[in-house]
Amino acid sequence: MYLVVIAWMYVALMMGVAEANHPNGTLLGAVFTVLLYGVAPVALLIYLMGRPARRAARQKREAAAAIAAAPSDPPDGGGEAPADPVAPVRKEP
Repeated sequence: MYLVVIAWMYVALMMGVAEANHPNGTLLGAVFTVLLYGVAPVALLIYLMGRPARRAARQKREAAAAIAAAPSDPPDGGGEAPADPVAPVRKEP
């Protein structure tokens, strides 16, 4: 993907140079040519193409935060369920 970006920026830069060197061209026109034909589309392309990587990084961050937030031990500190305060009463058969 970066090869396309580099090539497009080269083309836009050469368009700006041609604009600046043309007898009817201006340096301001060359700057706008480079900005509007080169920098703006390339920035948009990089932003859109980087979306999957940003989404994966966000999901990885959220998963790590969920693991860190989950308690590793039960609240009573043991491996058994907390005892009922009132013991059940059994009838003798």
